[in-house]
Amino acid sequence: MTDQKITDLFIIGGGINGCGIARDAAGRGLSVSLAEMNDLASATSSAATKLFHGGLRYLEFFEFRLVQEALIEREVLLKAMPHISWPMRFVLPFHKDMRFDSETPTSRLLTKIMPWMKGRRPAWLIRLGLFLYDTLGKRGILPGTTKIDLTTSPLGQPIKDKFKTAFEYSDCWVEDARLVMMNARDAQARGAEIMTRTKVIGAERTDDHWIIRLEDTTTGETLERRAKLLVNAGGPWVADVLHQKLGQNSKENVRLVRGSHLVVPKLYDHDRCYFFQGTDGRIIFAIPYEEDFTLIGTTDADHTDPQTKPECTDEERDYLLAFASQYFEKPIAKDQVVWSYSGVRPLYDDGASSATAATREYVLSLDTKAAPLLNVFGGKITTYRKLAEAALVKIGEALPGVSGAWTAGVALPGGDFPVEDVKVLQDKLAMDYPFLAPYATRRLIRAYGTEAWEVLGDATQAEDLGQAFGATLTARELDWAMAREWVRSGDDFLWRRTKLGLRLDESERSAVETYIKEKIALPDA
Repeated sequence: MTDQKITDLFIIGGGINGCGIARDAAGRGLSVSLAEMNDLASATSSAATKLFHGGLRYLEFFEFRLVQEALIEREVLLKAMPHISWPMRFVLPFHKDMRFDSETPTSRLLTKIMPWMKGRRPAWLIRLGLFLYDTLGKRGILPGTTKIDLTTSPLGQPIKDKFKTAFEYSDCWVEDARLVMMNARDAQARGAEIMTRTKVIGAERTDDHWIIRLEDTTTGETLERRAKLLVNAGGPWVADVLHQKLGQNSKENVRLVRGSHLVVPKLYDHDRCYFFQGTDGRIIFAIPYEEDFTLIGTTDADHTDPQTKPECTDEERDYLLAFASQYFEKPIAKDQVVWSYSGVRPLYDDGASSATAATREYVLSLDTKAAPLLNVFGGKITTYRKLAEAALVKIGEALPGVSGAWTAGVALPGGDFPVEDVKVLQDKLAMDYPFLAPYATRRLIRAYGTEAWEVLGDATQAEDLGQAFGATLTARELDWAMAREWVRSGDDFLWRRTKLGLRLDESERSAVETYIKEKIALPDA
């Protein structure tokens, strides 16, 4: 069936950039359609290290503009989504004998000026970097850097005795896949059409609009949309979309960099994260995860083909385990790994010599030779909102009359409460639904914020929530996710909308999958 209506924008890609642009554009009154060939956030945007951070290590590459923008954004984003984002403190252990084989611009400059410092990242350089980190951004909520005596602090207990000193600084956590979904929900609430499991199979460019051919990957139905401007936010597939689906000639390309992560049972009892520096010049994090686990990551490895699903290789697993074990008092064995995940970062190809050195800056390329085409290259989750604003500036060049920026300070669904009131909401939810387990109240507020009451509805006892699947998950929550969050499979819910897949066994996960499939098959579902 052909839809003859011509919308303002058609967006290819349901990752953070596509959904962020859709939300921003819809909020400015533009008509928007978005197509994602799989589930929302099914690729890069659900496989990040899950941090709103400035990127401390990017300072060594002199990417000051990017770092400053990201640092300022941390608190803007935190205030808009205090349920799925929260402040975290990072502990950076230091030892004077640490050596690094690093070819960053900072390292090369230091070696040139002070050749005896080759291979070192001295304490004064770390302090300088953290001073810049504290001052480049406008901190209002997040505390600044402090120095820690690891010989007396509990923060020194999990790591080796040789580390006597550490620096502690601030960044923020974010539930990345929920962030994507919430941008899509807000876009939809403002009039955008969001189509998941809908693949672009081709597009025809005319002088004044695009004709986009689509396939519903569930039913096989083909459909058509028309739009004045096409946004290619295909993430790892941005070049494939540009060259193969759209048939456009361009020298612009992406460098695909795979980042892998490990999840192990909780390695320590406090709530701080660790920032570890490696002898290869790279860094990794060890982060408290889902209350009972520790997240370790990430790697940087070139990934040649977007069609090849990224997976954590044995080599990457062993690298991360060995890296972390250089710091932790108790070495981490491979049989401790309960889950691993891997994502591909589609970085703009700037010709850098290594995956680690490739720029994290985003590049927006507008082609107005006929019906306008905006290609989105690169980007990082912390700057997604600024990328969307920049994209709308570009779109305004092709579609005059686009109104001004509006998203700063506007809460995402469920995030309409002060950052410091998370515990207040958890206590209120526990009071209103006294049959909930304490873990459930914490989890539901962290997932849904003020919408948790809508999820639970008029329930007065546990039985009112329907089938129990384990780990406090009930049928009522799944019904909400199917009706409001585009959930169509067990994986959608267990590994993207939540991480309950970590807590359910195989039979419980299978029960979730069966429930969703049977519910979707109902005529009125």
